[in-house]
Amino acid sequence: MAQPGPVTSRMVAQNRRARFDYFIDDTLEAGIALLGTEVKSLRSGKASIGESYAGAQNGGLYLVNSYIPEYQLAGQYFQHEPKRPRKLLVHKREMNKMMGAMKRDGVTIVPLSIYFNARGIAKVELGIARGKKKVDKRASEKERDWQRDKARVMRGKGKDVD
Repeated sequence: MAQPGPVTSRMVAQNRRARFDYFIDDTLEAGIALLGTEVKSLRSGKASIGESYAGAQNGGLYLVNSYIPEYQLAGQYFQHEPKRPRKLLVHKREMNKMMGAMKRDGVTIVPLSIYFNARGIAKVELGIARGKKKVDKRASEKERDWQRDKARVMRGKGKDVD
């Protein structure tokens, strides 16, 4: 029996501002319903989720305002709309939990990254997020600077200093 190889995933798009602008309370992996040209465009690595969010529409959870550009090698009749809402594939229990948190706690659901898992399936990592105030952003920036300085000092300790 063959042993499975190492689990690898290929990152397509990341929302770097999300961890700066929000406190991420919980994360969830969700599938995403895509058209063929959207998958091909994602495989080329050209997508943006910086201004996108997830919300309830038509009894389902949708990724809104994400940008997946048109696939240039497809004909003009087989193209997709770049900013269309895309259905997220989650279990009903998980969706109800997220929707309840949105209504009760005033949180938002932000996509943190889009990637292909080891089986080649496009996935979205969602974060249940609470907004940061300006003071919180300054504190997190100060903490990040301190961690960087601390690492720099620790690297310097290992060398002989004359």
